[in-house]
Amino acid sequence: MPVEASRQAELSVEPPAVVGLFAHRELGSLVDGEPVEGAYAIRDRSRRPTKRGGEWLKLVLSDSSGSTDAKVWDRVEERHEICRPGAVVWVSGRYEVSAQWGSAIVIDRVRAALAEEYDPADLIGGGPIPIERLERKLRELLETIQTPDLRALLDRFFGLESPRWSRIRIAPAAKHYHQAFVHGLLDHTVSVAEAVSAAAATFGGIDRDVAVTGALLHDIGKTEAYNDDPLAIDLTDLGRLHGEIPLGYYMVRREIESIGGFDPGLAKAVLHIILSHHGKLEHGSPVVPATREATLVHAMDNLGGTLGSFDRIESALPDGEAWLGFDRALGGGAYFGGRAAPK
Repeated sequence: MPVEASRQAELSVEPPAVVGLFAHRELGSLVDGEPVEGAYAIRDRSRRPTKRGGEWLKLVLSDSSGSTDAKVWDRVEERHEICRPGAVVWVSGRYEVSAQWGSAIVIDRVRAALAEEYDPADLIGGGPIPIERLERKLRELLETIQTPDLRALLDRFFGLESPRWSRIRIAPAAKHYHQAFVHGLLDHTVSVAEAVSAAAATFGGIDRDVAVTGALLHDIGKTEAYNDDPLAIDLTDLGRLHGEIPLGYYMVRREIESIGGFDPGLAKAVLHIILSHHGKLEHGSPVVPATREATLVHAMDNLGGTLGSFDRIESALPDGEAWLGFDRALGGGAYFGGRAAPK
């Protein structure tokens, strides 16, 4: 059946909902056995084989509260076309939690959502810290850098007149695991740089200006490695072909080379931080940290990413649940009980 005919067939058997009949139900508040009906964004899709030689469709649905897996067992060909990443779909099904298979929405019906059936603000996630506050924190950090060459370099990226700033301001930090939302990169960058700044005063022998500059620029390659679709964050062709670390290294190196008389020792130190910030070769670093400043940035980057994963997990944890059994980014479980209740 042609794609357009398939889409018409889908719509004909799954008519639009009555506008206003269903309030948006956040994915992060679903409970086991609850019926689900509403509009959600498609974050990801993939075809999976069944044991009997057929196919089923695995989806990742998202809204402003987080994301969850979803399963489609029939009409895979048609629904694969409808459920392209970035699309907004109207789904009907049931949320199920399995000790063996985890949690997912088992979808009975799915179709393209109508524009009047959803508010885009319900679908685009964001971090707990408003972007205006993050920008203010960034400007305060920039003002603390005393080394002229490093101030000039940072201005090439974070200056209000910089052509790069508008992208840095809204870029995500990841596809799934931590700060995978609009302005997630700014959130992660500021938190790592603040932690590096604080720690640099505690441990001796660290050039604070170099360490903070490296922290502010360590993930700058993500501005080119990820796309700008808030409903379907994914790697770009450059992100897949080159990787975020090489992209960031060459972005920063080009700017350094365009600044006349830039100190070669500072260039060497900052570029090493970018190249080594993943910590290990098996984690994607071309080199491992070999300076105090690079070691500090790696440690705080790793900590920031891990704590960011806790934020992601907690936002999507069903009401009343205290444990997530396993998370790939953490390599284990996550516990959210035993804390004092908010006053």
